[in-house]
Amino acid sequence: MTATGTTALLGVAAEAALAVPGVAGLQPRLAHRLAAAAAPARANTAPHRTPPEAGVRADRAPGGSGWHIEVRCVLTEGRRALDIARNVHARVAAAVIAHLATHDVAEPVTVAVTVTGIAAWRDAA
Repeated sequence: MTATGTTALLGVAAEAALAVPGVAGLQPRLAHRLAAAAAPARANTAPHRTPPEAGVRADRAPGGSGWHIEVRCVLTEGRRALDIARNVHARVAAAVIAHLATHDVAEPVTVAVTVTGIAAWRDAA
């Protein structure tokens, strides 16, 4: 079940969410940000980049049948947040269900989308 484990589902869900027009990025949960801040300083000077999967949480549904996916999005301004959130919901659900189906796993999937912010668009001029 490694191909359908939590790590694989996080990647599938993050990729699907980031492909939605109007999604500027995914915001990691507070626990992930605190863990990254508490990690020892890196020897190299390359900036630490949070993986997009940090903005997605995948848990087994109660009773162990199915998955619950939570996506935390930062959106671009100038578009309706509700429309983008609905699109993220639909695409993430479809991507996770398709991923599970490729591994011959038919389980229910629920998706929750939280809009955590709106990124201001800046003109480079």
